[in-house]
Amino acid sequence: MALTVKHLNGDTTFLLTFSPTSSRPPSPPASGYYQTPGTFTILIDPWLSGPSSMWHRRFLLSQHTSPSCVEHLSQLPEPNVVIISQAKPDHCHESTLRQLDPESPITTILAEPVAAKKIRGMRFFYPDMVHSLRPYSERDPDSVIRFCIPPIVAGGTSGEATISFMPAKMDVAGVHNAIGITYRPPSTTNTPSRPFTPKVAPAQHPASLCQHPYTSLPITPPESPVYRSTSNTSSTVGSSELNSTFSAPNHSRSFSSSSSLYSVTRRSVPTEKALSVIYSPHGVSYSLIRSYASSFLIQKAALPLTLLLHSFDRVDNPWWMGGNVAAGLPGGVEIARNLMARCWVSAHDEDKINTGISVKNVRTQKFSQQEAMSAMVEDGTKVLNLGVGEEILMRSR
Repeated sequence: MALTVKHLNGDTTFLLTFSPTSSRPPSPPASGYYQTPGTFTILIDPWLSGPSSMWHRRFLLSQHTSPSCVEHLSQLPEPNVVIISQAKPDHCHESTLRQLDPESPITTILAEPVAAKKIRGMRFFYPDMVHSLRPYSERDPDSVIRFCIPPIVAGGTSGEATISFMPAKMDVAGVHNAIGITYRPPSTTNTPSRPFTPKVAPAQHPASLCQHPYTSLPITPPESPVYRSTSNTSSTVGSSELNSTFSAPNHSRSFSSSSSLYSVTRRSVPTEKALSVIYSPHGVSYSLIRSYASSFLIQKAALPLTLLLHSFDRVDNPWWMGGNVAAGLPGGVEIARNLMARCWVSAHDEDKINTGISVKNVRTQKFSQQEAMSAMVEDGTKVLNLGVGEEILMRSR
């Protein structure tokens, strides 16, 4: 398995490419993008160019200090999923979202509920293309959104990508949440590694969005499957375009509701390892993630965590303006340490040009990559601050 992480802007727009192979996929042909079996791509909080204004320009106006590595989303392969983590315009940027194909048979938009309402209000996308993220609950299997990845070979086992949403309670600022992602590739042999029993036929839906029950395990981290890997991490610096091919099943868009989506019954707890990502640019307390980690990630054999996307800098507003905006280094260390993260990449730390009355009382405590590395040196976590257009390739065998 492999995960390629590309930083598209200086802030918090990332392209994640999951692949069953441990090498960089070949470049797509000039005439268009073809589908590579088993590959799954996620675009996070796209904001490429132009200002970001909240409520009114006099309240808050933000601009990038460095141009993004691509000028338009059409320069990228169509993603399987676009994640919008919040409704604030630097995460849910309307003009950038309008660069997506509104009738794409491949792309699904998963958004925080307020952001989903905002995107639907644009009346730009096909109605069934936008879905609200539900808060994760260990007792509610439907709170996990699952994407079935077809087998690579005849008779093989399907792969799966999952996305879970963990919003903070009593969040006045409305910015604190964590999004969990896992990826298990389809098998590359014709001998299934574990049985699947479809209960209904697959819904005709882009990227096979599917929800199904999973077997919860006791909250006993010491007994969890250990993710032992002979992996290594390599970097490609300054690349302006991700060399990759992308895949998605050829499905039409006709389906009625989430209740009709593909459902699968597990006969046994999976033993295959999975890649895992936590995206939390503003940070949350680890207590919010604990249940997800102690049950779902363990059941998926997805620990240690493959990648944490989290800010280095701590940002605070006065209490009457929402209080803490970004947890920064202290919060990131807590999450990375508890999940034994292999890699921590800085997110949302761009020195943007911010103007307006909302930023007059903002206090920012800057933390460097070196300080983050020092904090995690005993944990063995690789700490990176990717520049615009930089990417890393993480391998797992």
